[in-house]
Amino acid sequence: MGLEIESRPSELPYIERVWRSRSDDVGRMTSIATPHWELVFWEHDGRVHSAVQGPEPNAAPAPVPKDATFFGITFALGTSMPHLPVSRLVGGSAEIPDVTRRSVWLKGSAWHVPDYDNAEWFVRRMVRAGIVDRDPIVPALLDGAAPDASQRTVQRRFVAATGLTQGAVRRIDRARHAAVLIQDGVPAQDVVHLLGYFDQPHLARSLTRYIGRTATQLRGPDPTEPLSLLYRPSSADPA
Repeated sequence: MGLEIESRPSELPYIERVWRSRSDDVGRMTSIATPHWELVFWEHDGRVHSAVQGPEPNAAPAPVPKDATFFGITFALGTSMPHLPVSRLVGGSAEIPDVTRRSVWLKGSAWHVPDYDNAEWFVRRMVRAGIVDRDPIVPALLDGAAPDASQRTVQRRFVAATGLTQGAVRRIDRARHAAVLIQDGVPAQDVVHLLGYFDQPHLARSLTRYIGRTATQLRGPDPTEPLSLLYRPSSADPA
């Protein structure tokens, strides 16, 4: 009972993660903050829906349709759809109309609906068709490189590609990493030192804002209001 979630990483540089889930007797979840945008499909009451879900700058409660199935592609930072700028989707979403079990319309063309096992094939096609692009400056920055551009240009391109500032991405990823460590049984004081928080109150404020849970609540999950997908971000470093 609750929200069953399965996910996997991807070797394709355009994808951060692929996931699927099923809701069972749950009407609401806590959607934790994420710097990534997603392409999501779900089926409920015999109807198929799809939407582009933008980055979430803060944790927030979200309704969950009962007895529904979901599939999503979480895109890597720096990946975007030029015809639908990420900056317009922060904290929101854009529904994709006229979706069926077999087809979805993207930028004027009909595509076969992807699934958990062929997400990479689907995204490769999106790249070849020019629907998805990637700004190389973002992964370079996340890897610690110093791009050959002014700081102002770097900041502008980062926000254009992700919808968020570098600082916001670091804070969200650090909170997500902290939540994973706490769920794994690492004491809060150790998490403070491992991830560079000033003190435990600083960690507590971060968890409340970005995860929607305290350290105590993370150790005892609430089945009536589960968390959305939580995993250690690939770019989570002390900041």
